[in-house]
Amino acid sequence: MVKWKGAVAYWLIVVMMTGGCASIPKNQVADQVRPLTVDGEIEEEKLLNVSIQVFNPGVIPEGTDESEGLSQGIRDAEARFVPIHLKYSLQRTGYWGAVRVVPGDDRGAEVLVKGKIEYSDGESVVVSVEVVDATGCSWFKKIYAETAKKNEHESTEPEKNDTFQDLFNTIANDLAMYRQQLSPQEVATIRQVATLRFAAAMAPETFADYLTVDDAGEFTVVHLPAADDVMFSRIQALRSRDDMLVDVINGYYDNYYLDLWAPYSHWRRFRSEEVAAMRKLEREALTRQILGVAAIFGAIAIGAVADQETRSRTGTLRDVMVLGGVGAVYSGHQKRQESEINRDAIQELGESFNAEAEPLTIEVQGETVRLTGSAEQQYTRWRQLLRGIYLKETGFPVPEVGSQAGGDEQ
Repeated sequence: MVKWKGAVAYWLIVVMMTGGCASIPKNQVADQVRPLTVDGEIEEEKLLNVSIQVFNPGVIPEGTDESEGLSQGIRDAEARFVPIHLKYSLQRTGYWGAVRVVPGDDRGAEVLVKGKIEYSDGESVVVSVEVVDATGCSWFKKIYAETAKKNEHESTEPEKNDTFQDLFNTIANDLAMYRQQLSPQEVATIRQVATLRFAAAMAPETFADYLTVDDAGEFTVVHLPAADDVMFSRIQALRSRDDMLVDVINGYYDNYYLDLWAPYSHWRRFRSEEVAAMRKLEREALTRQILGVAAIFGAIAIGAVADQETRSRTGTLRDVMVLGGVGAVYSGHQKRQESEINRDAIQELGESFNAEAEPLTIEVQGETVRLTGSAEQQYTRWRQLLRGIYLKETGFPVPEVGSQAGGDEQ
């Protein structure tokens, strides 16, 4: 009898293990996070500009239930959507100057926000965020996670309220709290270093020795350009052009974000509903299979340990238990088939979303050439052109087209 009990327990464990379970991300942000906003208005010379890099999309896990219905195309879209919505969240706080999304590393950014999508399935999202200022000082590195409630999928509005707005507000608040701790002198230093790092990137032969960098990657101003420095005036003009190009690119990002809003919001809501339905079916299937296996083993156990007379008296009962158990197991199998149908629906939603959210092809007239391709491609090419523009204006030899421009990073 003990052996049969052990066998029943073993098979129940096997069935339970095959039922699967959903992994819920940790480090959840609080509910109903109110954004910090500045009292009054900050003087322009005390404002810091923020550059938010397009996030690293991360990778989709392979061979797991969580990956069903997801695609790298969705992640690539999210890698643009998240920083754009974060931009809007930061702009409303009043703590910052210009807040822009940049396709790559922004040499000359006063505050640079970098991020990675660690996990995202429509129902939950986890992002890692690192913030560093122009001096190389790291403000913080944190992981943020949120699992959306049903009503949070409904009360959304472009540029204002996302499904995961608590997560965006928490990131914005962390940035604001760090900014509050900076002295006016620290703000001025960050702005000076940002300007000199841009100058050193554009014209290293002239401005490389204006800064030093230590082993920790932190920058210190050695000396400042003279007020009437012609070379520096040209660099300032280049920076203005660069800001204008980035503003143009942000216009395309904004349009992309608005085009993406409806299909992405629908995908997240529908996927969340499908995942919830799938989990409910799996729980029902698991319960039925456990009861079915228990009934079958119960019937076998009675037949194995009872004497001849007992086996004869309980024959009908054992037949019913076996048939009922088989029926329950089959019913559980049918429920799992329904679960597979839901998984297929999720996959179709993902593929449909991926088709609707293709990046826009944009055209921007640069200084000397016509910039084409994605925003990321245009940004890279533009930074190369800026150095060529500076060299033409100063009479230095211009590198060949396609060569790496921008000099060594300072």
